[in-house]
Amino acid sequence: MRAAEQALIEYEIAVETFRIEVENFSRLHHQRLGPVYARLDELEARIAEARAARTGDPEDLRKAEEARARVLPMPGVEELFHGWMDGEGLFPEAAAMLTDQPVRPPQRVRPSDEARKLYRELARKAHPDLAQDDTERARREEFITRVNAAYSRGDEALLRELSEEWAAGPKLPEQGPTPSEELYARLEWLSRRKEMLSVVARELEESAIGSMLRMAPDDPDQLLEEIAEQLLADVSAREAELAELLAQE
Repeated sequence: MRAAEQALIEYEIAVETFRIEVENFSRLHHQRLGPVYARLDELEARIAEARAARTGDPEDLRKAEEARARVLPMPGVEELFHGWMDGEGLFPEAAAMLTDQPVRPPQRVRPSDEARKLYRELARKAHPDLAQDDTERARREEFITRVNAAYSRGDEALLRELSEEWAAGPKLPEQGPTPSEELYARLEWLSRRKEMLSVVARELEESAIGSMLRMAPDDPDQLLEEIAEQLLADVSAREAELAELLAQE
């Protein structure tokens, strides 16, 4: 039973780690490459419109309409500054962006090695699946929620504080022998839990961002740089194509 519980916890740690990496990579991907994708969509629409205006062909007109429909509308003020504004006004990053001051670089895609180590140690010690009653499970769930939040931000200092907090907490009694029926039920629950986690892991791996991460698991930052270079090359090619079309009018 102990071995099965520990194996499940290790699997949950791996799934949660990958989920956080996917979320962070998705956020950074959108932050850094979103404007480039928008520029490409706009260029595609203008190229289609220029071609349709020159030929007058119904098919070209249809394609131009479809290309224009794919271009996102200009965001409103609230959408534009979503994540850059609080009740007191603009966050420092937004104010810096609008006043041509240096903007703080985006957070790293992945927590540091030390943060990962601290997280794994805490997850192994405080995982709710190790609770023996509802009260202890509730305490562990509340604690592990704070651990996950700190890990998602890569906050090593807070993870160390949480480690000290857990070490100073109440010592739990050793698990006594359980009836065979309870043992069987526990094994069944562990099996169902692992199946559920397998579904989550598969969905993460098969997602667009997860697939990209698996291409460069050791250096996702460099992968973003390579994607950005390719997109910028596409932008240059589309700009040249549009200039050539406009010159023919």
